[in-house]
Amino acid sequence: MANNRISYAQLLETNNLIQACTDETYWLCVTRTVQESKLFPVPSYMLLSYLNAFYRYPSVLRKIESRMSAEEIGDRARAMGIKVQNPSMGWALPGFYLLGREWLINMGLLRPQDAIEDCIYVMDFWKRFQLSWHRNDGHITNKEFGHRSQILPERQEQIFEADAYACEDGDDLHSAASQFMASASQYGFLISCESRISLCNEGPYKLGDNAEMIVRDYMDLSESDFPWLDEVAAGVPYNNLTVPMRVKDCHFYLMDDWGSFESEPEFRAEHIAGVGLYTSDPLSEGYEPVGMSSKEELTKTFLELNQQVKDATTKLWQRMAAWTRDQMIDAGAVTYFAICKDLAHIAGTYEMEDWMLIDERAERFRPLLNDEYSRDCLGELVGLLTHPSQRTNEYTMMQHSDGPTRMYSPIPYSILDGDDYTPTCGPVYPGDSCLPRKQDRYQTSRGVLTLEEFNKQVRDFKPAAHKYRFLDETWVKYNSDTALADDMYKTEQARSRKLAGKGAGLKRSDLT
Repeated sequence: MANNRISYAQLLETNNLIQACTDETYWLCVTRTVQESKLFPVPSYMLLSYLNAFYRYPSVLRKIESRMSAEEIGDRARAMGIKVQNPSMGWALPGFYLLGREWLINMGLLRPQDAIEDCIYVMDFWKRFQLSWHRNDGHITNKEFGHRSQILPERQEQIFEADAYACEDGDDLHSAASQFMASASQYGFLISCESRISLCNEGPYKLGDNAEMIVRDYMDLSESDFPWLDEVAAGVPYNNLTVPMRVKDCHFYLMDDWGSFESEPEFRAEHIAGVGLYTSDPLSEGYEPVGMSSKEELTKTFLELNQQVKDATTKLWQRMAAWTRDQMIDAGAVTYFAICKDLAHIAGTYEMEDWMLIDERAERFRPLLNDEYSRDCLGELVGLLTHPSQRTNEYTMMQHSDGPTRMYSPIPYSILDGDDYTPTCGPVYPGDSCLPRKQDRYQTSRGVLTLEEFNKQVRDFKPAAHKYRFLDETWVKYNSDTALADDMYKTEQARSRKLAGKGAGLKRSDLT
């Protein structure tokens, strides 16, 4: 096909975004993780997930934008407290797609100029969502902010700080919160097939001298999208939980695009000096407090949740112990591929068939995915960079490695001179799974709904805070004494136990 729809500017920007993802992906993969498990065939399911992402992301993202733009989804997510698996989604959406593309190029099944309109669109969607989500810190990724993220507006930061209950190592609340977070982390690790996709951290936020706040999110805890949690997680009353932590004597100097952090000194439970607990989803008015009426109630709530997730963990172990290898591969591949599924929930376009099945085009490659091949292929693809398409001329010095390599292939500009290309990989093809089909039960902040009910209520929902969508932090700086600013702050403060009705113009010294 001769080019008549793609501009030089589009290619320049797309290749710039691809290169930015190349540099960060290499750094993350060689410094932050080990892709192994004693239970799950992790490399095998990762490779299958990349192919599923390549074949399906362009179509499902276009479907999402048929109802809501990437920018508006970013605003809704930020204002409503929906994490959309962020910050890990900030890497995974383009990362999984580009890794699938690169592997296909190296198998000789794709050229860098094939599915070019898909590639341009996926990278553009990601850029627009990220700019909207990161609007308050002004970046696309955590990497660009020195590996930190400060997503929340001042009014939400004030609520988290003011409403957190003080605690110290050894008291009842501290012990209950620590126990819950340990159990929920283990549970989330198992839910996501021994990956970290059900847990994220965001921040840090400065709380004065020698004090900071990080915000931890636990996601997909109950009966929602993943079929393996049907019945297993019926006793977990919240699908998403957020724990803001006030931390003393500990500085978080790194919060990367996988939600991992590093601190000085090493963060330990003893550094936690205050906690809160909230839930949120596409039907909530921002962060809804959970058990926050008193310190005693919060302690009791953490203890109850701890037991609920421990019971669910036991049931989930029992279920997974009976899985075949192919079922484990399907579950892991779906978990990775569907890391950005909440984009569809926010837009009200979520369909199980789009997100919980393996596309028949990806399924063709399953015979390759034995443990040895998958391990070596993945290692070459994301660490060693020894695939032919990843080699560059001998003068090149790649960021972080100084080698003549590049993880992701750019799009060749020669198409602007008439070289042929293909525009797309096509629509979503039929999919299948070795796992049982998802039961039509979705735990939400409005109770258990069918998917049809869930989508309809999301499409009809008009969050109160969304009318202030374009009143950003710069506007607040110069208009904090106006009635409109006061109304915006009071809308967010309505569920706060200490700041309800306080309005705008508060300083940190006013919170105590």
